Amino acid sequence: MTRFALTVEFDGRPFMGWQRQDHGPSVQQAIEDAAHLVTGERVIVHAAGRTDAGVHGLGMRAHLDITREITPFRLMEALNARVRPHPVAILDCVEVPDDWHARFSCRARHYEYRIVNRRAPLTWEKGLAWRLANPLDAAAMHEAAQILVGRHDFTTFRSVHCQSDSPLKSIDRLDVLREGDRLLVRASARSFLHHQVRSMVGCLALVGQGKWSADDLRDALEARDRTRLGLNAPPDGLFFVRADYPTD
Repeated sequence: MTRFALTVEFDGRPFMGWQRQDHGPSVQQAIEDAAHLVTGERVIVHAAGRTDAGVHGLGMRAHLDITREITPFRLMEALNARVRPHPVAILDCVEVPDDWHARFSCRARHYEYRIVNRRAPLTWEKGLAWRLANPLDAAAMHEAAQILVGRHDFTTFRSVHCQSDSPLKSIDRLDVLREGDRLLVRASARSFLHHQVRSMVGCLALVGQGKWSADDLRDALEARDRTRLGLNAPPDGLFFVRADYPTD
């Protein structure tokens, strides 16, 4: 039995999310079905994170165990051939020790949320970014974002369907950058709650539009009450960028 670590890129628009679902296609199922076609084995693909429907991946890390003898390169090439026509690509494949786990060995996860700040509608970026027509103050958003950095009870920013044991999370980084008419919100932490990044971005957008102040954001955080959430951003602009491991 050999354990292989994969780096996966995917367009989340056709999927119900990463995790296998009974009611629609998933990234996990697409890769597992491809692996079965390649090896004849039924495998389970474990990932660093479970993205929602419509969320994209630039460098999701995952692993699977295979009995058949095969090199990492041949496995990567074969998976890419068999996963078609799904918008999924295996960017890298390496052998890892048996105790390496895509989820439990992960030390940090990095997300990026993309906002297009213009009046014109999206064309080729539709489903790949969140368009906001009203001008956004990126500096005010970045300053307010620092309120959320550190260890906090993020109940307000947590989906009611979240299965995490605790609402306590530590945000290592939350930056807002403007590049022309695009704003990038970059978030890093060991782990996130369900919908946490989207909820934080939604509230920061309210700050950027002048509808909320930094104090409003702080009050929402300290309320520890989901009903105090100002706005949950859509999944369109959210990308899982990468996962960090001790061996990297």
